[in-house]
Amino acid sequence: MNQRILTWPRLVKQFTVVLLDIALALLATWLAFGLRLDVWARPLDAQWWVYAVAPALAIPIFVRFGLYRAIFRYTGQAALNATAKAVVLYSVLLTGILLWQRWNGVPRTLGVLQPLIFLMLVGLSRAMARFWLAGIPLLGSGHTGRLLIYGAGTAGAQTASALQISGQLKVIGYVDDDASMVGRSINGLPIFSSAQLLALVPRHAITDILLAMPSATRERRNQIIHSLESLPVHVRSLPSLADLTSGKVTVQDFRELDIEDLLGREPVPPRTDLLARDLAGQVVLVSGAGGSIGSELTRQIVQQRPRQLLLLDHSEFGLYSIHQELQALCIADSLQVELVPLLASVSNPERLQAILTSYKPATVYHAAAYKHVPMVEDNPGEGVRNNVFGTLHMAQAAVSAGVHRFVLISTDKAVRPTNVMGATKRMAELVLQAFAQAHPQTLFSMVRFGNVLGSSGSVVPLFRKQLASGGPLTVTDAEVTRYFMTIPEAAQLVLQAGAMGQGGDVFVLDMGQPIKIIDLARRMLHLSGLSERTPTDPQGDIEIAITGLRPGEKLYEELLIGDNPEPTEHPRIMKAREPYLPWAALQAELGVLQAAADQGDAQGIKAVFMRHVQGYHSL
Repeated sequence: MNQRILTWPRLVKQFTVVLLDIALALLATWLAFGLRLDVWARPLDAQWWVYAVAPALAIPIFVRFGLYRAIFRYTGQAALNATAKAVVLYSVLLTGILLWQRWNGVPRTLGVLQPLIFLMLVGLSRAMARFWLAGIPLLGSGHTGRLLIYGAGTAGAQTASALQISGQLKVIGYVDDDASMVGRSINGLPIFSSAQLLALVPRHAITDILLAMPSATRERRNQIIHSLESLPVHVRSLPSLADLTSGKVTVQDFRELDIEDLLGREPVPPRTDLLARDLAGQVVLVSGAGGSIGSELTRQIVQQRPRQLLLLDHSEFGLYSIHQELQALCIADSLQVELVPLLASVSNPERLQAILTSYKPATVYHAAAYKHVPMVEDNPGEGVRNNVFGTLHMAQAAVSAGVHRFVLISTDKAVRPTNVMGATKRMAELVLQAFAQAHPQTLFSMVRFGNVLGSSGSVVPLFRKQLASGGPLTVTDAEVTRYFMTIPEAAQLVLQAGAMGQGGDVFVLDMGQPIKIIDLARRMLHLSGLSERTPTDPQGDIEIAITGLRPGEKLYEELLIGDNPEPTEHPRIMKAREPYLPWAALQAELGVLQAAADQGDAQGIKAVFMRHVQGYHSL
């Protein structure tokens, strides 16, 4: 029945509520007469006038206060406050009419008593409708967990209020670091201190903790998350404020902890002057625009208001997705940017030449690459064609079209690589270093960084998928470590580094301290409220399985080939001094590499790498 009502047209719903309020006004009038006169009978004489005036007065006031615009399923404290104000005005006007008319048999105190009863009836009707339409048992039997909200501010209070309609989690109380708030309550829910958490969790059988601290610094969030890791609870984060204010927050809207929370590092705010340089009002091209790095680059570039943004990708679906997303973003933020989706492969030099000659971009960000290490290891010819010669084709087209700035998205795997993918990226760097000397009119630079959390192929989405399916979490080696950075931070730093390029620069992003993959796995496991299954604890929830290093995988990655990197004007961007080959010498070797790739000669490909990629060796 409730689902059928939800499908009614809006006008039908509003008309139904108006009829309900008319009936409640009449009922409140009858009850007020009965309580005041102690006679429960049908209206007599002038009393009929009160029955006529009550709904005729109440409905216009309710309309004026917007009470029929509210959606019962999502009404909260704001709607109840508006109802109370409307009834107060209604009471004042009704009392005035009764004092003015002085009808026989109508007590003047009815102007106070009837509105009070009417307010209770209306409030009760709204509350019952809210729970019934949301399909929630009125006695609360639908609760499946017990929740503490960390943060007793406005966001936490709004979340607790919104959760009253979900019925899935019972809110036990708040936790807050402000000592002046501890011991108080919000809407009947107590506020505890963080020092009480260790005792609170078992005492109240807490299953979930929600972080509701939108204004807290990243450092403080990390401290709190670290303190919660030892507790057997599922730690999640607050939904967006837009969802909160809509009043539609449910447990399904809770987010797993941000990737930034897992990284445990405070990002450096970007320098807006570097971000906007060579972007504002310009034509900009991003290759690999549908990929994880390329798509984030386009999101941040479009905010700098280029005149035209060219989105190039060989994946139809990836290109369609990012084009649709950016169109919506431009409309939402009123950005006057022309978006041009270009379906093309970097392995097709004629197509690239035609695109760059036609649109003449001022800046090119080359993010198109095959980057999955085992996949490229099994298909070395395709890796060479896409990563090395795709970069070459794009660089040649850029020179011909007069591109001012060309930035290659590189990787830490290009440093002393043990796999084909890393070697192809170092060869791509060598191509641009040689082009920088041969074609100084185009400023070629490279930006090298490590793994980005949340990208395609990253361990974080893999671990989340494995947690959802019951495990195990797979780690290739207990000692394997990686540098990590979030996708937005990496993209911001790429844009800022590219703006500083003078030609032939190899920029290296400061990735902070490397993280052990097994530590990251355990962190995600514990923060999901689960325990690790080990030989000493066979009753644990999920096992962490060591699967062995994959082909070409190293235990750790490096960011520099040489030593003593130079600082730049940005604290997290360094400039490396890396050796390279002049174009004439490199061109001959590229011919050998092309022939080996065309013939599918993996050994021939690796032989070229052995000669020119410093530190390359195949595991």
